[in-house]
Amino acid sequence: MADVDVNLVLRSTRVITPDGTRAAAVAVAGGKIAAVLPYDAEVPAGAGLEDVGDDVVLPGLVDTHVHVNDPGRTAWEGFWTATRAAAAGGITTLLDMPLNSLPPTTTVDNLRTKQDVARPKAHVDTGFWGGAIPDNTKDLRSLHDAGVFGFKCFLSPSGVEEFPELDQEQLARSMAEIAGFGGLLIVHAEDPHHLAAAPQEPGPRYADFLASRPRDAENTAIENLIAHAKRLNARVHVLHLSSSDALPLIAAAKAEGVRISVESCPHFLTLTAEEVPDGATEFKCCPPIREAANQDALWAGLADGTIDCIVSDHSPCTTDLKTPDFASAWGGISSLQLGLPAIWTAARGRGRSLEDVVRWMSAGPAELAGLTHKGAIEAGRDADFAVLAPDETFTVDPAELYHRNQVTAYAGKTLYGVVRSTWLRGERIVENGTLAEPTGRLLERNN
Repeated sequence: MADVDVNLVLRSTRVITPDGTRAAAVAVAGGKIAAVLPYDAEVPAGAGLEDVGDDVVLPGLVDTHVHVNDPGRTAWEGFWTATRAAAAGGITTLLDMPLNSLPPTTTVDNLRTKQDVARPKAHVDTGFWGGAIPDNTKDLRSLHDAGVFGFKCFLSPSGVEEFPELDQEQLARSMAEIAGFGGLLIVHAEDPHHLAAAPQEPGPRYADFLASRPRDAENTAIENLIAHAKRLNARVHVLHLSSSDALPLIAAAKAEGVRISVESCPHFLTLTAEEVPDGATEFKCCPPIREAANQDALWAGLADGTIDCIVSDHSPCTTDLKTPDFASAWGGISSLQLGLPAIWTAARGRGRSLEDVVRWMSAGPAELAGLTHKGAIEAGRDADFAVLAPDETFTVDPAELYHRNQVTAYAGKTLYGVVRSTWLRGERIVENGTLAEPTGRLLERNN
């Protein structure tokens, strides 16, 4: 401690570290955590003391699945609004998905365009996924070298024509190329043949929409993905797992040494098909929110480690695209600001701890993306924190959310967990809902 200039000490009776929760004083120097000290440690001369009492200090959350849609579809969202919502929700790092922006992040030039747009607007640290589409295999290595964190592909139509899906041959080709330079392929895993064979009944009934996206579509796609990954020794990640039926496949693959990881999302873990009103397309996403029994099995998959992390899949749109027809409405849940309280509310009801939530929403996503300086409160990591009042509740008012379009499936729900403040590299960027000017940095893989 003597050889660093500590400028901040953040003290709480409850600090969540990799070793557990304890009373501690976190010393910050130069935007990094210098040390985690005993609660009553002397504050170094010249350092400011921030004592948050009994509020819990968590590592800032890491959300590796956000559709920012900027540039090109900024009526849907944008870097300014998305990163404000993230900061207000205790998220200090996010990774932007390559599609729904124009251009998509499928070439280095397109990545540079997106970075130029994001740079002055980012309230939190922001990185980028690349995209794997049928005609850009030649661009994958250069995108990797330019610092994307990995590559997203779809196995069924993405919903936007500029980001086509891969068939099985194209998937194998892209996966082989990415494996060749040690990259990561992240996959929207729904099999198009099962989707095409499913009953398609347009209209407002949620039961009809659910029938149109059967579990078998996910299960088959994941089974095929595992086979490719095993053959190529490739590293793959299953996005937004909804079907609990796939958990045994994934667990068996992991046990065999297949390099596969999996995420789920707040909406799958906190909302159920049984509660979705007909016509309420703010609940529409693909794959879909399934039944309560399926949700219970997803929680079991989190508990046993089959599911590695929880991320938002924040996929917003303008209000007019959420028509009452589930077949034609845009699919996507807006939850960037609400993921932490939504998951904490459900977790506490299931006897899980805030330490579990940190593992799923901070440490797990940071590990997925290789963000070794994020995701934990320990010496050497970035001084990113969320200060949470875990026993305080609030009722979700869409008008108070920071993302661009105030449409959310959580409207009117009462949730536990109020984010008191958010800190990025030792600087307070949110205090009681008031946000500072943007100080987020653009991240590249391994920086």
